[in-house]
Amino acid sequence: MILGTAGHIDHGKSTLVTALTGIDPDRLAEEKRRGMTIDLGFAHLRLPSGRQVGIVDVPGHARFIRNMLAGAQGIDAVILVVAADEGVMPQTREHLEIVDLLEVRHGLVALTKVDLVDEVWYELVEGEVRDALKNTSLDGSVIQGVSAITGQGMGELVSAIDSVFDAVEPKADIGRPRLPIDRVFTMAGYGTVVTGTLVDGAIAVGDELQILPGGSTARVRGLQQHNQKVEAATPGNRVAANLSGVEKNQVDRGDVLARPGALRATRRVDARVRVLASAPRGLRHGSELLLHTGTVEVGCRAILLEGDTIEPGAQAWIQLYLERPIAAGNDDRFILRIPSPSWTVAGGQFNDVAPRKHPRHDIAVRESLERRAGGDVLQEELRKYPRGVTVTALLKATTASDADMTRLHARRLDDWLFAPEAWAAIGDRAVSELDSYHRAHPLRRGMPREELRSKLGIQAGVFAPVMKALAEEGRVEERDGEVASPSHQAAMEAPGGPAARLLELLGAEPYAPPSLPEAMRTAGVTSEMVRALVQHGDLVRLSDDVAFTRTAYEQAVAAVKEAIATTGSVSVAQLRDRLGASRRPMLALLEHLDAAKVTRRVGDARVLR
Repeated sequence: MILGTAGHIDHGKSTLVTALTGIDPDRLAEEKRRGMTIDLGFAHLRLPSGRQVGIVDVPGHARFIRNMLAGAQGIDAVILVVAADEGVMPQTREHLEIVDLLEVRHGLVALTKVDLVDEVWYELVEGEVRDALKNTSLDGSVIQGVSAITGQGMGELVSAIDSVFDAVEPKADIGRPRLPIDRVFTMAGYGTVVTGTLVDGAIAVGDELQILPGGSTARVRGLQQHNQKVEAATPGNRVAANLSGVEKNQVDRGDVLARPGALRATRRVDARVRVLASAPRGLRHGSELLLHTGTVEVGCRAILLEGDTIEPGAQAWIQLYLERPIAAGNDDRFILRIPSPSWTVAGGQFNDVAPRKHPRHDIAVRESLERRAGGDVLQEELRKYPRGVTVTALLKATTASDADMTRLHARRLDDWLFAPEAWAAIGDRAVSELDSYHRAHPLRRGMPREELRSKLGIQAGVFAPVMKALAEEGRVEERDGEVASPSHQAAMEAPGGPAARLLELLGAEPYAPPSLPEAMRTAGVTSEMVRALVQHGDLVRLSDDVAFTRTAYEQAVAAVKEAIATTGSVSVAQLRDRLGASRRPMLALLEHLDAAKVTRRVGDARVLR
């Protein structure tokens, strides 16, 4: 569990941490020289209950607010430090607003330097602090007066901290560990070391992890929690990870360590945002802002999905376009700041870290975001895949588990899932495409499968089960590699037409027929009619220019088999003499039977396979 500090510069945050833990969180030489915290500091504390908590000490100066934000994300509870001799100051209020926007609901106030004030002054400052806490996530928190110098109230403060953590729920382990990196350094003999607060899962020595958004991989060489070596680190703890396979200059604060493939970088997020009531103006559509989430800071542009301005104190849905990719998860908290003059204006929670670009003022988009925010994440994520998605990919895109799949309303085909509306649309599109095809090609039995798959935009791996399911529903019918509407019948012409004349021409001398192109010209037959005759079974096309009627073909095949049975083989010349035929059609027949694996060529003769 993690305890964070917050408060104005020089109100005694680092001194208080040192008094509580015996560890000086100011690690930089400049911090010690200037007596001012510049970057994040870390310590740990064993409480009377036996629980061990990590402490993140943040800078209080306004110029280092980005460092403060990198430490404030991911804390379980906060200790707001206010100097009794000064009271509530500007950074006290901004830090408190940040804590409120991050929805840190567990904490207390340490009124420091009580040895410097009298009782009357102390009561005035305590009242001022209580007023500042009103309508924030820390409203009603314990206020404990302390002096880190004399030790006054320190025992009571430790007990109060322990009581705060009684109400803190342990961080959930959902099997997808993330370590937002807040510090990177090297150690002689060890190499690259990163630190951060581990969330969402455990990591162990030997694990291969990915550094995002860059994508490079590293192996965990060693782990520490609270300065103690461990073989595995659990979520909700400060962790130092010694990494092999990656150099210090390849890792930055703001990067995230995660399992390969479990997290992806994004440049667009959907979010619910709340503008501070104290903001100098509303948040306008198109505003250029700084986004802080996890340990990263990135420029962004706010796209308001409803209205043109979110007024101070109001909430609304927005989409943020980021200047560069970051690694983030659904439901992560964030802060928005104006770059110049630098000030915190809003914050909220990510709803979707892999959204599509949305049209503005679209009620359907807002309804979808509301459903997702209401816990219907899987169902809304599924709706993003109109051509279906695998179970594995859907679970990867959310924080859901296999057990959550039981509540999902979907059409399932093997390992593929389709939202109900997506499945209905696929069926409607298939019927529409087939109807159009049949109108354009009335003589054909159906559309080639691959052509229909291409028009539907369905991946090859799921097309067969899709066709099978649509056939079971009576929407399509599969016909020897083609697909048709169940009611479709090839529109063969009336007797005496061109097709009948073609069959008569080819059947007049069945084994010495005219070339097919010549017969087509004579009969006035199109290539579509020939295709229809072949599909209907009236015609057998042996080559580009040779075709037999069905009767002639069957008799010729019988003659080939009989000749081979009698003499052991048959040649083109022997078959020509046996049937009183021309050489050209007999050669085409035997080559056709070779391709059909009825016969096999041996020298100049054929034998049965």
